Amino acid sequence: MNAIELRKKSSSELKKELEASCKAFFSHKMQISMQQSSNTAKLKELKRSIARVRTIISEQASGKENKEKEN
Repeated sequence: MNAIELRKKSSSELKKELEASCKAFFSHKMQISMQQSSNTAKLKELKRSIARVRTIISEQASGKENKEKEN
């Protein structure tokens, strides 16, 4: 999912997306360690997805803080 689509989601939806991405990362990491999968590039994609969601969550939080300071 790209950043534009993620920015349209609410914070609760982003937290669910983050949790799902973390579970997928852990699951795929275990599959690689058990030699059930050899697609190591997917780990990189999942890490970037997790980082993207975390970045947007922090952007939204800082945006709310800035709005509160202005009022």
